[in-house]
Amino acid sequence: ATKLVIDFGGGIKNINDIGNVFSAGAAMATIGSLAVKHPELLEEWLMEFGADKFLIGADVLEGKIKISGWLEDGGIDIFTFIGKVIGLGAHNIFCTDISKDGAMEGPSVELYKQIIEQHPEINLIASGGVTTMDDVMELKEIGCSGAIIGKAIYEGNISLQQLTLL
Repeated sequence: ATKLVIDFGGGIKNINDIGNVFSAGAAMATIGSLAVKHPELLEEWLMEFGADKFLIGADVLEGKIKISGWLEDGGIDIFTFIGKVIGLGAHNIFCTDISKDGAMEGPSVELYKQIIEQHPEINLIASGGVTTMDDVMELKEIGCSGAIIGKAIYEGNISLQQLTLL
């Protein structure tokens, strides 16, 4: 009943879940741990529904992918993981630097620069540490297609009105 674009994430385990997510009105589905554990399913879904319908989550700590709510080692580094999901057909990816998430210490600009340099064909959304509008502008300047901003909005460092002016 709104013009909001909904991205649904969490608990998606099979193609029926995906169908339900899209039937309920979500524009995109976020896939994280499943992309690491079962890339063959991700590939099937990308082919079935189209790559534009998926946002692949890459949660990273010290260069390594973490899964299952950051509790398990995914057994793969961030650059290899991104290369693999691109190979499956994905192009919308967000990367959360776990060490920065909620810390209000600024984003991992160097990490995101490296990802974009290695994979300029993706739409990279930065996540973790975004604290000020200067952070948002810096991420835009290095080529990020978006940023996930949480605590900075709750704390009043960034307003929704500022973001609408971009």
